[in-house]
Amino acid sequence: MSDTSFRADRRRFILGTLVGGGALVAGGLASLQLFAQDKKPVAALPPQPAAGKDVLLQCFADDDGRRLGPCHVQKLVLTDAQWHERLSDDAYYVMRREGTERAFSGPHEKPAVPGLYRCPGCDTALYDAATQFDSGTGWPSFWQPIAKENVIERRDNSFGWERTAISCAGCDSHLGHVFDDGPRPTGLRYCMNSVALRFVPRKVS
Repeated sequence: MSDTSFRADRRRFILGTLVGGGALVAGGLASLQLFAQDKKPVAALPPQPAAGKDVLLQCFADDDGRRLGPCHVQKLVLTDAQWHERLSDDAYYVMRREGTERAFSGPHEKPAVPGLYRCPGCDTALYDAATQFDSGTGWPSFWQPIAKENVIERRDNSFGWERTAISCAGCDSHLGHVFDDGPRPTGLRYCMNSVALRFVPRKVS
């Protein structure tokens, strides 16, 4: 074979290899594109609230505040976004982030008319205004809850000192703390955040 023929054959071999390799690459890319089109990402579903467990509470009538007796209620469980929609910014900060409102920033004195306080999140009855007193602290204070079943007590060691935190049994929302410097007959002071309470005046016939 002459030198000229050898160079020509070599050029054809290299050219063929490049063309074949290019075809393989193009085919591979096309396959990847088809695979990508066939495997489109599925949109993520929005977070769903978990099913709340059944809890036994004490129920009270709005019109006259009378005790209706034990009632089975499904605990309210919502997503973070749903809590934002249901509560004001201040209430969300206190009730869902265990914050504390500024003293004297909300209604804290005993109302002029009888009634009861309910949870703004789930409407559970929490306190009777008849047990409210002016503690001088700037937060609404009570010497007992309306029913022990309707609130949850737990130990709180935040800020380096031990306290007892109070939350709503109907939705686990933070309400405040209880201290042992209250008046008779219990000697307790349930110090609540005003944004974590909704007052319902009692209807007088």
